Amino acid sequence: MAEKKKAGAFDIRVVIASLIGLYGVILTVLGIVEKQAEIDKAAGININLWGGIAMLVFAGLFVLWARLRPIVVPVEE
Repeated sequence: MAEKKKAGAFDIRVVIASLIGLYGVILTVLGIVEKQAEIDKAAGININLWGGIAMLVFAGLFVLWARLRPIVVPVEE
């Protein structure tokens, strides 16, 4: 019987989580340093901050999903 190995960093979910997490960090930082005039343009909602936090949560869920249910591939001999 062939051995099995986890896909690890090559799992597409980890790549997607990394990209969305990076964008989430950028938006969160932009939301923190946003001027009040820009927030007022969006009806008083700091959309960069909330969007960045949502992206970070989404990326965290993707990483959690990849860790709890890893893709297992057979090892060729």
